[in-house]
Amino acid sequence: MEEDIHGIVIIGGGICGLATALALHRKGLSSLVLEKSETLRSDGVAIGVHANGWRALEQLGLATELRETADIITEYHNVWKKQNKTTIKPTRKELRCLKRKDLVETLAKNLPVGTIRFGCHIAKIFEDPNSHCTVLSTVDGSTMKAKVLIGCDGANSMVAQYLGLGSPSHLPRLVLLGLTSYMDGHPFGTRFLRFAGEDFAVGRMPVNANLVHFFVTRTGPSTGFTTESAARLYVLEKLQECPAEIIEMVWRRDAETKTLTKVWYRPPWQVMLGQFQRGTMTIAGDAMHVMAPFFGQGGSAALEDAVVLARSLSRSVPDGIVVVDGSTSNRELEEKICVALGKYVRERRPRLFFLSLEHISSSEPC
Repeated sequence: MEEDIHGIVIIGGGICGLATALALHRKGLSSLVLEKSETLRSDGVAIGVHANGWRALEQLGLATELRETADIITEYHNVWKKQNKTTIKPTRKELRCLKRKDLVETLAKNLPVGTIRFGCHIAKIFEDPNSHCTVLSTVDGSTMKAKVLIGCDGANSMVAQYLGLGSPSHLPRLVLLGLTSYMDGHPFGTRFLRFAGEDFAVGRMPVNANLVHFFVTRTGPSTGFTTESAARLYVLEKLQECPAEIIEMVWRRDAETKTLTKVWYRPPWQVMLGQFQRGTMTIAGDAMHVMAPFFGQGGSAALEDAVVLARSLSRSVPDGIVVVDGSTSNRELEEKICVALGKYVRERRPRLFFLSLEHISSSEPC
């Protein structure tokens, strides 16, 4: 039986996994993305993309197309109800709010046919000392080998756990995310509103003239909840303290877009000291640096990861071929790949450390 062997394998077909595959493709490197879902994961809500994310999208060749889907945000409007205080300040750099569906589908359609393998749920990872490959075992019992393995598999990354990075932590907060459509246009302009009350906060970002993205967040009780509907009602309990336009926006949200989630993050000390690489294995995106949504840098940082990782690898594999035989030339290539991944980690670590510090200072909107 012929072995299923690949040069570069990416686990996870979300934003980071697809962006990494596309960044590699732009550099002439082919890869295989393994996605456990049966179809493209284009559901979800929206993602704020800052100037650094747009620079990465420019490198990927997608910025012009995606800018047409999202208006630029021009101001931050902060309201602290308890202190009766309001501030308005202009955004200094480019900030737009992209629908996750638009970003994911645009990334996917620019990949070569066959790059994504759907319905491939990885159950186990181990290293084969004989072939110098990583062996991936799926839940259906099949196996494949990867010369280079990149974990873009989210906050609870199997690859991160294999590297010994440890599980992320979570703040004792719950967040309800959603999109609200206005057929005749919304009245909120291009302003990002953050309204903070007693132990809760609401954020509102315009996507375009007819669509806004919002979050409602509240500290969760220590006892937890028996059902998701109970948790959702708890988060919305203090909504009555908000202005009427916020209450209306949340209650008329598009039903298919609402998402309730815990707030996960990787603390700065894990980012600074954690192991991000082992041989020809590394991680990117939330697997590396999951950040809570309040600072809004998780997605932009993941896009940066993709571009830097592809650039580092392409310099070690100039001909775009990663072979998997046991020849001397392949062992030399493996050493070059290890060095390249080490450079990627060294470049990203200080950047992500400082972003995670800023995230911690911004993570309590109330």
